Amino acid sequence: MESLPEPARVVQLPDGTYTYADQLPCIHQPTAAPQVVHQHIHQAPPDRTVQRLALGSGVGAGAVAAGVYFGPLLVGALTAIAANLALLAFLAVVLAWGVVTVVKSVGGPDGKAAAKTLAKSRRRR
Repeated sequence: MESLPEPARVVQLPDGTYTYADQLPCIHQPTAAPQVVHQHIHQAPPDRTVQRLALGSGVGAGAVAAGVYFGPLLVGALTAIAANLALLAFLAVVLAWGVVTVVKSVGGPDGKAAAKTLAKSRRRR
């Protein structure tokens, strides 16, 4: 029993709460009545304008929920499609430029004439 530490002493603070005596806060002045701080944290509610308009026009809540769920998915899918099409268009331009450059350099006079004809036909479109 001699190896056990001495039990900590519990004291009651002036505000009525209990704490251990070895954890008392360092108080330099007498404590007055505790100040009550009212802190209001405001968070903006989500924008429900589209839902209100849809429900006001007679669209059911299921359609509004589907629009809220599938709207961002649709935007993401269209963005991915647009990015893929832009990449394919860039690839087509690079390949066409490469074909024209090879035909000009390898073909001699006939290749230059063919490249010129190809360039003219592109301008007409």
